[in-house]
Amino acid sequence: MQEPTFLILTALAAGPQHGYGVITDVARISDGQVRLRAGTLYAAFDRLQDEGMIAEDREEIVDGRVRRYYRLTGDGAARLAAEAERMRRHAKAATTRLRAIGSGGAA
Repeated sequence: MQEPTFLILTALAAGPQHGYGVITDVARISDGQVRLRAGTLYAAFDRLQDEGMIAEDREEIVDGRVRRYYRLTGDGAARLAAEAERMRRHAKAATTRLRAIGSGGAA
């Protein structure tokens, strides 16, 4: 799973959000290292909907514009959990090996 996808799903794990909310949440989660553009986000939303990982939750009209909210599905939550576990195992292996060479993981 690509990092932006992981972060989008992580943002939606907090509850339904609209596009701008996801963009700002992803920036916050990644400490500003990942900044999604609207076009990239909405293309990802389309793909994730097609894959059954997210779904439209509701729409609101704000200042005359439609604001669409998306939510994580059960399949999306399961996929996010599996990816988080995979990443945890990889980080543990790296940390163990760094300790073995005396680095301790410190930069």
